[in-house]
Formats: sequence, structure tokens, C-alpha cells
Amino acid sequence: MKTLEKGSKKLLNAWAFYDWANSVYPLVISSAVFPIFFEALFTDRSHYIDVFGFSLKNSALISFVTAFAFLIVAFISPLLSGIADYVGNKKSFMKFFCYLGALSCMGLYFFNLENIYFGLFFYFFGLIGFWGSLVFYNSYLPDIAFPEQQDKISAKGYSLGYFGSVLLLIINLAMIMKPELFGITGTPGEAAMKAMRYSFVMVGVWWILFSQYSYYYLPKGNTNNQKVSKEVLFNGFKELKKVWMLLGENISLKRYLGSFFVYSMAVQTVMLVATYFGSQEIAWSSKEESTTGLIICILLIQLVAILGAFLTSRASAKYGNIPTLMVINCFWVLLCTAAYFIELPLHFYIMAALVGLVMGGIQALSRSTYSKLLPETDDTASFFSFYDVAEKIGIVIGMCVYGIIDQITGSPRFAIVFLAIFFVVGVLLLRRIPKKEVLK
Repeated sequence: MKTLEKGSKKLLNAWAFYDWANSVYPLVISSAVFPIFFEALFTDRSHYIDVFGFSLKNSALISFVTAFAFLIVAFISPLLSGIADYVGNKKSFMKFFCYLGALSCMGLYFFNLENIYFGLFFYFFGLIGFWGSLVFYNSYLPDIAFPEQQDKISAKGYSLGYFGSVLLLIINLAMIMKPELFGITGTPGEAAMKAMRYSFVMVGVWWILFSQYSYYYLPKGNTNNQKVSKEVLFNGFKELKKVWMLLGENISLKRYLGSFFVYSMAVQTVMLVATYFGSQEIAWSSKEESTTGLIICILLIQLVAILGAFLTSRASAKYGNIPTLMVINCFWVLLCTAAYFIELPLHFYIMAALVGLVMGGIQALSRSTYSKLLPETDDTASFFSFYDVAEKIGIVIGMCVYGIIDQITGSPRFAIVFLAIFFVVGVLLLRRIPKKEVLK
């Protein structure tokens, strides 16, 4: 097949469509169905479980496992991106992590408390597969799009992801609420749990199936075709060191990364724990209302996020990337503070809509802002590896902070409020970026 030219519509759409394929993982697995499924396993028992030699609260356990997975991703991503950039098979690595994540999602079908370690194994590798594939996916952005195209196509990718993931979640919701329509048998509770397990399998199939369109058009990478040697194995860490040295010459990029590191740890942590917070802290009238309400809230977040990504793209075009990011961070501070006081389902619905408004925007704008600030280079994988390592280490810190506070206090309210501090620091660090970097 003829290689598509940089900036071509077909190439840009193929890149953005991977968001459609993989966004079902963070929605169905990380945010919606799996957290509800995991909570339901503890319906007739305490929220604490003896595991790894400790008595851990279930949401704290997931926080710690998630943090460990991100720590692994932070370590292996520079190693693998260095190899991929040197050998010239970026797409092959992206495929490997895609399939690892998708197959692990299917493995969650077997998750239960009697074999908790087996289930956590699949949860762990699902995370690694998803985030590992994003290292290579994000690094394609400056390769396939010109600077003036990057804000728009980045936002389009997130929008496609929200549409696709919401579509699958609606199907999963129908399966969970009306299992008899899909031939799923058992008592209402048993049938709902079966439907959730089927949802995990559907995520894996969806992810693999729709990613093929992106793989068909995305370029392989560079054309060095070098063989991997012992020296090349650690080339990624050398590249990180080189990027770190180059940051000293690019004060705007260095300061932006500092701010991104801080506020991103809070954004990602909130996204990963929101459903656990809602299931434990909101006064639902029944278990059925809790399941329905939580999934509706997640759907609401996704739908509003489409609007949020669009509005953020328009705002950045008019006012600049950095000022827009500062305003969004301030809004996050208010949301985290307000979370301490919410108790009723109505409060949670309102909060979900407001979170959706800024969730999609801050992710899309952060990615495109970094891409715009990069110096002229063909070594985009190393720069995006550095970006992803910063994000992952931030998530490790954020999830550990959340898990520790949740474990000690027995309530995630204090942990969510504490995250507001990271957004405040993020705003202060964004203010230090030179004024010329409005990046329209």
C-alpha cells in the first residue's frame, strides 16, 4: 500500500480512529462496569479483604494495584519506545500492547474473590496493555499531523473515543439491566453479574477489531531496520537523558512538563476512582439504583466530554493553550472541593456533568500543547516517552496518595479534597511559562 502523506485526511482519521477502538477500556473497565462489578463482589461482606499479607479496603487495593501497574509502564515505556524508534517498528509495539490489553480484558471474565490473585493479574496487564499502547499512539501525532492540525485532530480522537465507548457502554448497560433480552439467565443479581462478565469480553473484541483500521494506514515508523543489541536495549533510557538535557534549552517545554506532571496526576486519579467514590459515598436507595445511577453518570461524563473537548479546542484557538489550561485547572479545584460535600444521587449527577465538561478538554489540550512545544526532531517517540513517563509517575503518586488516605480514614472524601492541592500547584506552575507561549 502506498504510504499516505503527512497531514492527509485519511491518515489523520486513521490515527484518530484508534481512540474509538481503545477508549472502551478506560470507560467500561476502568470507570464504569468493572468498578461496579468489583464492588458487587463485596455486597455480603466487609469492604476489606486479606490480600498480600494485609487487610486492605477494596478501593485501596485497586488503587495500589493500579499504581504498581503504572510504575511498570513508566519503566518499560522508555525501554520499548527506544527500541521501536531505533529498529523502526513503532506500529508492532503498539499492536503488542493493544492485544495484551484486549486479551487481559477478556480474562477479567474469570475474576472472583476466591481467586483474587488470578483476577488481579488480568486487571494488572489490562492496564499495562492500554497505557503501553498509548505511548506509541501518542508519539504518532507529530509524525502524521502538522502543528496547525494537531489541536483539532487530537480533540477529534478523544471525541471519537467518547462516541465509540459510550455506544458499547449503552449496549452493556442494556445487558446488565435487561439480561433476559439477551438470553442471560439466573436470578436478577446473578444475571447482572454474568452480563458484566460478558461486557469484559466484548471490550477485548471491540478493541482488537476496530484497531485494525488504524493499523492499516499508520506508517510503520522510520526505516532504519536495525537489529536489537544489548546497547540498543537501554537506548530508550539514554534517549530520556538526552530529552532531559534538551529541556534545559527549552524553558517553556520544561516548565510545561512540570505543571503537566502535577495536575495530570490528579486528573487521572479522579477518573480512575470516581465510580468507587460514587458507589461507597452516595446514598443510593438500593443496589439496583446504585448500578443504574453510576453507569448513567459515566455515560453523562462521556457525552458532556465531547462538548467539553470541542469547547476547549475553540477556547485554545482564541485565547491560547496555556491560559485555557489554567482556567480548566481552576475549575478542577472547585470540583474536588465540592466533592467532599456531595451525598445524594442528584449531587453526583451534577458533579458528573461538570467533570465531563473539563475531563475531555484537559486531556486533548494537554497532548496537543506538548506536541506544539516540541523542538524540530524526527525522534518523536523519545519525547512522547518522556511525556508518558511523567504522566505515569504522576499517576503512581496520585493513586498511592488516594489509596493511603482511603485506607487510613476509611473514606475517599478526604482523598479527593487533597487532590485539589495538585490542581492549585498546576495553575501556579503554568503561570511560570513565558507569556509568548500562548500557542494558538
